Amino acid sequence: MAQAPETSDFYANALSEAERLRLPKARSVAGLDEEIALLRVRLFRAVQEHSEQLELLLKGVNVLVRLAALRYKLSDKPAQELAKSIEGVLRGVGGALYPERFTNGG
Repeated sequence: MAQAPETSDFYANALSEAERLRLPKARSVAGLDEEIALLRVRLFRAVQEHSEQLELLLKGVNVLVRLAALRYKLSDKPAQELAKSIEGVLRGVGGALYPERFTNGG
């Protein structure tokens, strides 16, 4: 009877050599902070380079809001802090799309 592969090797064949080398470090990262930060950076770039693709940008914002909500849910942060975080995300994207509306605390 064939032995089942270890959980850590389950996806190994789907990864490049470079990705397999990064996998142990990725496993050591706790929480969603890095993913949220990366998504924010990529979303900012998308707003700069593709501001006309509103549907795509809204999908990115939706994912970011869901990740932020999950992060706060997992960390038991108050709902008010979550609302402030989501407001910050929306103001950041809105400011990049419509800077004239978001200057001076708009």
